[in-house]
Amino acid sequence: MNELTEAILIEIEQRKDYLNGAAVETVYFGGGTPSLLPEVQLERILEKIFTFFPGKKTEITLEANPDDLNEKKINHWKSMGIDRLSLGIQSFQQEILKAYNRAHSADEAKKAIELGRKGGFEKFSIDLIYGFPHPDHHLWKKDLEEALRQDPGHISAYALTVEPKTVLGNWTKKGKFTPAEEDFTAEQFEWLQEQTDKAGYVQYEISNFGKPNQFAVHNTSYWKGIPYLGLGPSAHSFNGVERGFNPSSNPAYVKMLLSGSSPFQVDPMDRTDQFNEEILTGLRTIWGIDLDDLLHRYQVDLRTIKSTTIHKLEKEGWLLAQGNHLSLSRRGKLLADTIALELFI
Repeated sequence: MNELTEAILIEIEQRKDYLNGAAVETVYFGGGTPSLLPEVQLERILEKIFTFFPGKKTEITLEANPDDLNEKKINHWKSMGIDRLSLGIQSFQQEILKAYNRAHSADEAKKAIELGRKGGFEKFSIDLIYGFPHPDHHLWKKDLEEALRQDPGHISAYALTVEPKTVLGNWTKKGKFTPAEEDFTAEQFEWLQEQTDKAGYVQYEISNFGKPNQFAVHNTSYWKGIPYLGLGPSAHSFNGVERGFNPSSNPAYVKMLLSGSSPFQVDPMDRTDQFNEEILTGLRTIWGIDLDDLLHRYQVDLRTIKSTTIHKLEKEGWLLAQGNHLSLSRRGKLLADTIALELFI
């Protein structure tokens, strides 16, 4: 058996009590390329999860790259109980995929959705990236038009970020690639909001757009502060009291578990950290922040200590304040992190 899979199986058993007996209702295979795992290894992991966390699962998602998909794999995933595919499409434009150094083609991106549907999958999410530098917006408009024509039910869209030690990072360093201006990217975000809204999608989180009843159940738990257990390299966890993470290095993660130790490290957070994180994540969602709930749990009343800030943001049209509830306006979603920072204690 693959050593990484063996290590994950050990960690499942090792951390079976992390959630203090709370039910595990969703499973998400992601944060890498789980679709590359042989089906037998994926099946072993899922079986172990059901052994230590029994009960009905409302959603089991698998991240997959379009070039990894074939009929046999899809049928096997479906037979295991996986019922939602998250497809890393990024773009339907060949020139953009080439720039991103993606292995799949524009045709494979479309075929991935078709293969999934033929295999009986009814729940999909597709990832798109906007903000690719270009003289105008027509490439992004074509991407979004194709995405909505495919009508996956859920779209996750992220602004292009150039990371060091990537192809784009190296090109940028050498002057071969110039990232788009902020205003250009913001215009594409606003077009995304407008077109998804017209197509019946709800922007229930800054980067996530779903049709009613097709929101990602698993990811929504993160944003609502519901405890979750993360397993594998780089995985993060939260049990309602503390947060923690595993090392990002696969060899380090495997070595620790196969030698009998735990790779999990606690990330200390005091009450102020926890409060501010709830502001940050809550504002990103359609549900916003319940001020009465925060007052009850933290004994902090934002209406009192941040009244001037709230009034200013509301007057400028960035923030919506209704009774005990704060949420971002459509315009405010352009500056979510900045607004959250103004409300931090």
